[in-house]
Amino acid sequence: MVVAVKALACELPARLGVPLARLHVPDIAAEVRSRGIVAEISGTTIWRWLSADAIRPWRKRCWIFPRDPNFEARAARALDLYARRWEGKPLGKKDFVISSDEKVRHEAP
Repeated sequence: MVVAVKALACELPARLGVPLARLHVPDIAAEVRSRGIVAEISGTTIWRWLSADAIRPWRKRCWIFPRDPNFEARAARALDLYARRWEGKPLGKKDFVISSDEKVRHEAP
């Protein structure tokens, strides 16, 4: 059972129809139940099993290597907005750019 959970954690999320870069514990728990590996399992148990393993391929940062063939065009739009440009023109003083998913890096005091 533990091996089946670890094997599932190593699968690409796209194979499971999950639009994520990697699977998260709730996704793994739901898939383990849907496959009939277990009737019920807690996220804590899955987390404990995965964190106890010496090799952790499920922690690989897949987002570093984008697989989307349109990645460059989509990223360019976001980067232009960060540079305060839209469709090749600078934004005006009354234009604002709001990012709802920006990851802010906090520096230690």
